[in-house]
Amino acid sequence: MSDKHLTLYELNSLVRAAIEQVMPHEYWVEAELSEAKEWGGHCYMDLIQKDEHTNTPVARASAKCWKSTWMLLRPHFERVTGQRLHAGMKVLLKVFAQFHENYGFSWIVTDIDPTYTMGDMARKRQEIIRQLKEEGVFDLQKELTLPLFAQRIAVISSANAAGYGDFCNQLADNEYGYAFHTQLFPAVMQGEGVEQSVISALNRIYELIEDAQAAAPVTDDLSSPTPPFDCVVIIRGGGATSDLSGFDTLALAENVANFPLPIITGIGHERDESVLDMVSHTRVKTPTAAAAFLIGHLRRVDERISDAQDSIVGYVQHRMQLEKIRLDRLSSQIPILFSVVKTRQEARLERLFNQLATHIRQRLERQRVMLDNRQTVLRTAVTRIMMQERHRLEMLCQRTEAVNPERLLKRGYSITLHKGRAVHRAEELKAGDEIETRLEHGTIKSRIYE
Repeated sequence: MSDKHLTLYELNSLVRAAIEQVMPHEYWVEAELSEAKEWGGHCYMDLIQKDEHTNTPVARASAKCWKSTWMLLRPHFERVTGQRLHAGMKVLLKVFAQFHENYGFSWIVTDIDPTYTMGDMARKRQEIIRQLKEEGVFDLQKELTLPLFAQRIAVISSANAAGYGDFCNQLADNEYGYAFHTQLFPAVMQGEGVEQSVISALNRIYELIEDAQAAAPVTDDLSSPTPPFDCVVIIRGGGATSDLSGFDTLALAENVANFPLPIITGIGHERDESVLDMVSHTRVKTPTAAAAFLIGHLRRVDERISDAQDSIVGYVQHRMQLEKIRLDRLSSQIPILFSVVKTRQEARLERLFNQLATHIRQRLERQRVMLDNRQTVLRTAVTRIMMQERHRLEMLCQRTEAVNPERLLKRGYSITLHKGRAVHRAEELKAGDEIETRLEHGTIKSRIYE
């Protein structure tokens, strides 16, 4: 072992000198941020490079941007990209190598090219859009119809955001006096928690819709139960444009695109449009613009109703005028028409009277002939019946005459009577009874002694 040795400081000084001699220039380097944070006005970054196929890290490094430089680079970068530096972002940095005996090696950032990051962001955004279109959900929200009376609003926003207060105040103080009912579903509207927070809020709204449908009474009406909200408004106010990255995610875009209610977004500024804006039903600039849109929508519906009312009134008035003209024309024709009708009816009545008289005469004649026929038949029948009865009476008289007691008395017979009744057997009499015997000439009274 050599007797000559170096202290750590001396060794690090050699490394520093070597790096400064071998790498005296600045270099543009592509990298992905695995972490980026500010401390004391400086920006500290952890850089990483991943394998394109396996996504496995193949290189790591630390980078620093000193306060004096960072105060100039950050505003320009955020203004161009609309985002802050954050983990997962691809960046193009201008760096030079620095080795410090006490702090070790680091890349010192002197410039950042925002157009490179913009290109990477655009590529990611286009990839998300392409995937949404392949899934067939990119335009689903555009196919929904905002209800005519959209007054029940589910709002996704930060509870303490100034934009939420402005939104509610503008709805409440609208010049037309329309009544809106809002319900807040709080969510994180900036930073890395935007995606999951907004999705959770959408899920809570959807659960309320399902609960309302489940609680709806079962009827024969085939229409669906009315949901508790007419639309959803996602608003963000008071934040920087650099916080819009959370709205450019596939999961959030899919949830919004598939949501059953129209979604209105007011999360950015005029020149910033996120993927969420693209898939939503309606995109406006700010929360107050969202309130103005809802008020304007209700105003247009109100105007349509007023126009329809005016059209109906105009149509009715026009129709009434036409009917009045028609009635006037008819009323002027009534005397003539009445005279014609009267003449026709009188002629008709006369004709009917004549027809009735002829019919009555014909009917009477037929009845008279029928009565004559029946009278003849009746006279013949009566004559025949009388002859039959006369013959029967003669026969009865002959039979009666044949049994007449007077004839028997003339032939020498007598009739014995007891109490006015003829006696047929001796057993009918007893001693002491008086009897009367009739002869042809005279009557003999006797008393029975034995």
